[in-house]
Amino acid sequence: MAPAVIYGSQPDEAPLLLNKAGLKADAPASNGTYDVKEDYAGDYRFAPIEEAQVSRAMIKRYFSTMYERAVSDVVIIGAGSAGLSCAYHLAKSRPDLKITIIEANVAPGGGAWLGGQLMTPMVVRKPAERFLDELGVPYEDEGAFVVVKHAALFTSTILARVLAFPNVVLMNATAVEDLIVRPDPRAGNENGQQRVAGVVTNWTLVALNHDTQSCMDPNVITAPVVVSATGHDGPMGAFSAKRLVSMGLLKALGNMRGLDMNRAEPAIVNGTREVAPGLIMTGMELSEHDGSNRMGPTFGAMMASGIKAAREAIRILETSQIVDGKVVA
Repeated sequence: MAPAVIYGSQPDEAPLLLNKAGLKADAPASNGTYDVKEDYAGDYRFAPIEEAQVSRAMIKRYFSTMYERAVSDVVIIGAGSAGLSCAYHLAKSRPDLKITIIEANVAPGGGAWLGGQLMTPMVVRKPAERFLDELGVPYEDEGAFVVVKHAALFTSTILARVLAFPNVVLMNATAVEDLIVRPDPRAGNENGQQRVAGVVTNWTLVALNHDTQSCMDPNVITAPVVVSATGHDGPMGAFSAKRLVSMGLLKALGNMRGLDMNRAEPAIVNGTREVAPGLIMTGMELSEHDGSNRMGPTFGAMMASGIKAAREAIRILETSQIVDGKVVA
């Protein structure tokens, strides 16, 4: 039997290049559509395109997004399991919020693409499997915990769900180089208390090459709430925790303790909070901030901590007076 041949039409975009007659080369039919053909027997035909159209399609959307998100409601630093869980719960609970995720790596997902020691299964202790149920991620029930057959199944699912929300923007290959800090109007000016009021960003490749090039200044995003989910210490891990110390807003890092799953997971979830005015910390970055244990290859605390961070963000937003992305009272 011959393979199916599907014919379709795509609407024409505004002309980019015109010929002498004022018509675009490879102009569409008079009905405003192109003749395209989905034929896998050797006659697959695409609508025509100009190379500059591709560039303009990307530039227009990306830089329009940057312009619009220069003032966001919540900025999440890090798109690992905690950051994505936070974004999901925030976007679902508050579709009115502009949620902007900044991820330093090209590939979002953090350490949640694999389980332990480069093995693929993901272990999630109960009751965090309820979040898997909500996302529709299947698993095997082992009693006190469940096992997802491949960690990438969780990460790809939540990433797709998060990006489907119209109020969420993800800027990957983008590093947070610093935090915006202002006097905290909620505390009064007499005590000099500071408030995190946004993030300082740059392309990750630029951030990694400040020592090899002349000065390459950054960009900024203002937000009344910043959620830091950068993980434990590493090349870009524990960023906000370390920056709080260097800015004098935290006396010293607690430094992550050794592995103890039974102490580590509840400590991370229950300790998720606003660690400095305007800055919520979630996930393994808290182990460096607080000096709690690591849990290794079990992921329930990352999901639950992200959800709690989202609830903390909503609480701050609902109890603050905000004007143009700034907390004023």
